[in-house]
Amino acid sequence: MATYQRNSWRDIITRPSDLSGLCLILDQEVLGGNPAQAMSTVLEAGVKFFQYRNKRGTRREIYEISLQLVPMARRGGALFIVNDHADIALAVDADGVHLGQDDLPIKHARDLLGSGKLIGISTHSPDQAKVAEAGGADYVGFGPIFRTSTKDAGPVQGIEKISAIKRIVSLPVIAIGGITLANVGEAVRAGADGVAVISSVLSAPDRKIAAMEIIHEIQRNRTQASQVRGMNDE
Repeated sequence: MATYQRNSWRDIITRPSDLSGLCLILDQEVLGGNPAQAMSTVLEAGVKFFQYRNKRGTRREIYEISLQLVPMARRGGALFIVNDHADIALAVDADGVHLGQDDLPIKHARDLLGSGKLIGISTHSPDQAKVAEAGGADYVGFGPIFRTSTKDAGPVQGIEKISAIKRIVSLPVIAIGGITLANVGEAVRAGADGVAVISSVLSAPDRKIAAMEIIHEIQRNRTQASQVRGMNDE
């Protein structure tokens, strides 16, 4: 696991629980334009966790765009993660890398990045989540929770799997796949530490408002879930 140096909310990371809330995946294909403009807009809405994903761009393009986004995220007190490419994450001094099941093994990514960077892993089953934790991941993305148009998302896992994952791993769990304003509360109440979205914000008529509404729903449902747990403990 990473030795935490910077917190997504206060510029000093102190614990894994800081990996929570709304993670906006800046997917270049969905954006179809300037990711820096999108980041600037949603930073104003309070987004503190970003991942840059570009499946079709060249490695040079990914490097150059990430190099532009890192200081923007840092000035906004937000985490910035590069999808797939651990070496590019290191080169641009991103906060870490997010890897899929077919990407570089965690051990080699950690050897490359060192202890001061975050490594997230996409998982699609409880067993994969357990393997990710044992391998030294800092958080897991789990899904797809709901039906999604993303081509490589895999079978829908369902909301009930979030609770199962939370019972077997101690890592932050970021729910992904088909998350919208209408269902984000279900994911949070099921135990997700955070949610990752793409189209729900990037394809919205007003990205800032869309991000603000999702953040509000996360916070509202987290408060309700805490109150319910408190009543059950009495």
